[in-house]
Amino acid sequence: MLNLSSLTLLVLLIFSLQSKSQIGKEKSGLAREYDVAAFYWPAYHPAERFREIAVFPDGKGEWEAIYKSKPKFRGEQLPKVPLWGYQDESDPRVMGQKIDAATAHGVNTFIFDWYWYTGKPYLEECLNNGFLKAANNRKMKFCLMWANHDHNSYLDPANPDKNKIYWRGGVDSLTFVTMIDHLIRDYFKQPNYFKMDGMPVFSIYELGTFIKGIGGTEKAREALEIFRQKTKAAGFPGLHLQAIVWGQIPKSLDGVPSDQVKTQDGVLRYLGFNSMTNYQWIHYTNIAEQEDYAGWAQKGIAKWAEYDSTFTIPYFPQVSIGWDNNPRFPDKVQHAVVNTTPELFREALQEAKKYLEKHPGRHKLVTINAWNEWAEGSYLEPDTTNKFGYLEAVREVFR
Repeated sequence: MLNLSSLTLLVLLIFSLQSKSQIGKEKSGLAREYDVAAFYWPAYHPAERFREIAVFPDGKGEWEAIYKSKPKFRGEQLPKVPLWGYQDESDPRVMGQKIDAATAHGVNTFIFDWYWYTGKPYLEECLNNGFLKAANNRKMKFCLMWANHDHNSYLDPANPDKNKIYWRGGVDSLTFVTMIDHLIRDYFKQPNYFKMDGMPVFSIYELGTFIKGIGGTEKAREALEIFRQKTKAAGFPGLHLQAIVWGQIPKSLDGVPSDQVKTQDGVLRYLGFNSMTNYQWIHYTNIAEQEDYAGWAQKGIAKWAEYDSTFTIPYFPQVSIGWDNNPRFPDKVQHAVVNTTPELFREALQEAKKYLEKHPGRHKLVTINAWNEWAEGSYLEPDTTNKFGYLEAVREVFR
């Protein structure tokens, strides 16, 4: 039987252990009020499959498009120059530097763009060899967005014909099962895979492409149910499906005799999606030849209220840093967003935080485009112009 002195010591010991545990969680960046998730474009390494389609012969991945880019209008800041140099992201030491910088500034999750073409993965070297082998990878969470668009020559700055299709993004039912077995076994079971209510989060970029490729509405619904059941069989309470909202969500479903699927919200509910977010403001905003960031941000943020009024599925706000994809079009001038600054980005993040506070029953998740979309002018990674300015904006708002 414990005496008073022993009981006091026991209480002090428990309190000390709890305090140390909490400090460890705070240092890891994983136990925070907000989840700040940055999309990650894994194309900055000598990917094996780049050789299949003969792009980026320098062997540095899409860095080649960045350092060869030139300004096309007055004031355009090209080429963008990374503060850390043109690093190989499939090197775990390089990825470790990114993880440290991200978590120190409040970004605690990477959403890797993930691909499956011609029966096998694409650009997984960054995730498998870089992120998962980094000594500090447990400091940070990760999840996947299936970027299931057709792979065309948009990525190839040397090809002026941007309509050439290298690989189709749709998959059949058999391929889908192979794909999800790989996802569950090799990624969902990682202890730092991002979950909501214990369920692994998985996003689909082009829902329309998925439905068409797999053979129609009912086959799509069956395939997603198989995905959920397999995820449960692996020991999880379920699967959290997240839709990327833009023009690729069907406005209705053919062959389903119900009024419930006559809207985009109905389509998502019928297929069992749990939430939605965006990838980039450019997906639903029109921009002028040189659009000012302040006005562009207003248009992007204004859409959130529309989502609230037209969807019953929870929406998580997305904030974009910029837009300029001219590095992918050496011979043609593309519309771009100008006058982007860390200060204006911080204001947009404040709006995302306010949105989350107005929806107290939801997970506090904000997505950012992007960690490293250098060829589209939207990146958190430090460059020689703004240094760590954009990352500091995240820290000021969410830490």
